[in-house]
Amino acid sequence: MSTGNDERTIRCMVAKVGLDGHDRGAHVISRAFRDAGFEVIYSGLHKAPDDIVQAAVQEDIDVLGISILSGAHDTLVPKIMDGLEEYGAKDDTLVLAGGVIPDEDRDELEDAGVAAIFGPGTSIEETIEFVRENAPDR
Repeated sequence: MSTGNDERTIRCMVAKVGLDGHDRGAHVISRAFRDAGFEVIYSGLHKAPDDIVQAAVQEDIDVLGISILSGAHDTLVPKIMDGLEEYGAKDDTLVLAGGVIPDEDRDELEDAGVAAIFGPGTSIEETIEFVRENAPDR
């Protein structure tokens, strides 16, 4: 039986929001998280922000990774953050964003509550280490 934070299973959801149909990166990070010992739920493609929030709350996840390449991050990610806040889940969910997000949009997403943004070229090891170090204690 797990007794310490180092041994507990971190529950992650990798989510594809909006009309973004490019999911190779989401599959790669899902597999890497699973191989790192995390429990992983993949949302599937074309999910509305409300669908992602509902699933995140129902599954009681620790980490929400939002994969977005469509350019709609400035609209869709804040909707997810607002939904998490509405359900009282924003403060105890580590939210990450991955994909092509311009530098000028990063501050707004971080101000909305996104803990980190991982762009193209980020090593999988860096992402896994960030999750291990920052997943909320429950």
